[in-house]
Amino acid sequence: MSKSTSVIKAADASVSLVQPEQTLKASKALVAHIKKAATAPASGKQNLLADEETAVAETPVWLTLTTKSHIHGSNKLQPSKIVLPHPLNTDEEATICLITADPQRAYKNMVASEEFPEDLRKRITRVIDLSHLKSKFKVYEAQRKLFSEHEIFLADDRVLNRLPSALGKTFYKSTVKRPIPVVLMAQRAKVDGKRVPADKSKKKEKRDPDNINARPLPEIVAEIRKAIGAALVHLSPSTNTAIKIGYASWDPEHLAENIEKVTTELVERFVPNKWQNVRSFYIKGPDTAALPIFQTDELWLDGSKVVADGQEPNSALPGKHHRSEKANVGKKRKSLDAESEPAAVEEAPAKEERPKKKAKKVLPESNDEKLDKEIAARKATLRKQKTAAKKAVEV
Repeated sequence: MSKSTSVIKAADASVSLVQPEQTLKASKALVAHIKKAATAPASGKQNLLADEETAVAETPVWLTLTTKSHIHGSNKLQPSKIVLPHPLNTDEEATICLITADPQRAYKNMVASEEFPEDLRKRITRVIDLSHLKSKFKVYEAQRKLFSEHEIFLADDRVLNRLPSALGKTFYKSTVKRPIPVVLMAQRAKVDGKRVPADKSKKKEKRDPDNINARPLPEIVAEIRKAIGAALVHLSPSTNTAIKIGYASWDPEHLAENIEKVTTELVERFVPNKWQNVRSFYIKGPDTAALPIFQTDELWLDGSKVVADGQEPNSALPGKHHRSEKANVGKKRKSLDAESEPAAVEEAPAKEERPKKKAKKVLPESNDEKLDKEIAARKATLRKQKTAAKKAVEV
C-alpha cells in the first residue's frame, strides 16, 4: 500500500480516511495467510492433539492504531466498549460470572426472575458481590479455579477499580478474561441536561437488600448483551493501541465491517485532535506481520519542535545558549571580583556571633603526696624480695 501524502486539515477531522477496499483486501490476505500457516508443517515441535479448525477459530485478529502523540495521559484501568456489527462472543454456551456491588441478593433475584431472558439466564452461572468475592477467593488457588470455571466475566463499573486487589495477577496479567464493565446502577434524573443532586436532607437508613438503585431489568439485559460482544479499548500513555476485532475463522467481509466501525469510533471518541493525530492503522494476527490499511507521511502533530536539517538541537530550544558561544572569562570577570570585595568586607561585621562554648568543669586536685609514698613503699618491698631471692640462689 502506498503511503498517503495528503495533509489532513482540521475541517476533515471527522471524515474517515480508511478506504473500505483496502480494508477488505487486507482482511482477505490476512485470513488466507493464517489458514495457510495453520495447515503448513511446522519445523518445531507439533501438538498432536491440536485441531487445525479449532486453532484457526481461536486465532484473534487485532487492529493496531499508531498515533503521533500519546493517546491518553495515564493508564486507564476501566476499558471502554465499542459495539460491533458482528459481536466477538457468539458462543451461546459460554458461561458468565457477574460481579456486582453489595448486596448481591437483589441481582440474584433479577437473574432468577421469569422476566429475565432464559438463554441469558442459563449462561450466568454465578452472581457475586465484591465482599463475598474477597472472602471466598482470597487464596491464589481459589482464584485459579474461578478463572477456569467461566469464559466471560462482567463487573459493575462501580467496583471495577477495586477488582485488581481482589482478583490479583490471575486475571490481570493478560486481557483474556479481564472483567468487562457494565452499568447496573440507575441513572440520576436530569433537568435541562444536568443531573439532579441527591436529597441530603433524608437520613441514611440501614441498607435495604431489595432497594439497590438498579436500572430497570430490560436495560440491564441490554447492557449485558452489549458488553458480551463489544470490542474493548484499553487506553494507556502510549502511541500504540491494539483492539481485538474478530477471529481468523470469520469471513473477511465481517472483519472489514468491524474494522470500519472500530476505526471510526476509536478516532472520534478517544484520539485527541481526531485524524490529525493518526499516523497509521494495521491489522495483524498473533504471529503474523502487520498489514497496513492506512498510513500517512506526517510523523509529528506539531512541527514547531522539529529540528530542521543542518540545525543543531540546542539552537532550536528557547532560552538555551549556542554551543559556539565562548565563556565570559577574562578582565571583565576580574573587575567584577574586585568590585565584590569591598561589599564582602563591609558585610563581615554583620555576621552573628556564635555562642561561646561552655567551660569544662574543674575536677578536684588529687593528693599526690600520699600517692608518691605508696609507690615508694611498694618499690622498697620489691627490692627486699629480689635481694632475698638472690641470696637463696647463691646458697
